[in-house]
Amino acid sequence: MDQQDIEKICELGRAVLETEAKAIHQLTQRIDHNFAKACSYLLECNGRVIVMGMGKSGHIGKKIAATLASTGSPAFFVHPGEAKHGDLGMITANDVVLILSYSGDTEEIISIVPLLKRLNIPLITMTGKPRSALALSATINLDISIEKEACPLGLAPTASTTAALAMGDALAISLLHKRGFTAEDFALSHPGGTLGRRLLLKVDEIMHKEHSIPIVDFDACLKAALVEMTQKKLGLTTVLDHNKKLAGIFTDGDVRRAFDNNADVHTTVVHEVMSKNPKVIQIGTLAAEALHIMESHKITALVVVNEEHQPIGIVHMHDILRAGVM
Repeated sequence: MDQQDIEKICELGRAVLETEAKAIHQLTQRIDHNFAKACSYLLECNGRVIVMGMGKSGHIGKKIAATLASTGSPAFFVHPGEAKHGDLGMITANDVVLILSYSGDTEEIISIVPLLKRLNIPLITMTGKPRSALALSATINLDISIEKEACPLGLAPTASTTAALAMGDALAISLLHKRGFTAEDFALSHPGGTLGRRLLLKVDEIMHKEHSIPIVDFDACLKAALVEMTQKKLGLTTVLDHNKKLAGIFTDGDVRRAFDNNADVHTTVVHEVMSKNPKVIQIGTLAAEALHIMESHKITALVVVNEEHQPIGIVHMHDILRAGVM
């Protein structure tokens, strides 16, 4: 491929993106009272949002249904062809139907509209032809018309499907905001991925606890602290005062500084060389927050404390990385 071919391909690619960006930008003028009414019907839905579409519109419809479902609006996709052969039974009087059809005259869609109307449920449509049969039969029609497809032949659905997808996103995110949907709500429907782990996993679930916590008393000698650190293998030991509360920590860095100052391992007491007022976190803190604190302060472990400032666990950077919280 010579330089001329490369430049031509890049030019075509930019033209596609510019056409589709223009199609999306034009939709901003159609976020109006019809859009608000459509959101209102979806918000008031006591059942599910049933999304339908044929061909490429069907593929976009599946994505819209998935986005709605993951942002607090229970939804699923029903194929119009299957709907005519029994799947209409999935739709109840408490549902709202959202249909995508750019032409508004898709045969498989038009043939089931009378059956949907008999259920007396809201019918929201997205079409590129506001005077089409489907648009005129809708409770609310959202105009997703475009000037032209990005396909140079004007045949392959490109800008039109992009516009439909963008309008679906606009609905989903508007509903998310109106419902007060939170990041934790989102994580509950995505528990298996990295996002779910970041928003759900707490330090309680991955911290070292009970006998795994390195602990020495306030007046312990430096040798005892070194032995405890070596046995527990976390690069530090907690130091407790006479009330069993956290007085400080003794870390690998403190060891080096102590030896630089010629500290005697038998006579030096740990509270003389420990790090006072260390960074700690409360039980119940998200592991992602623990990671943020470690990165901000360039440390590799945190002591987890209870309300009495007593150490109940140690969470190490390695624990967070193994859990996939990144």
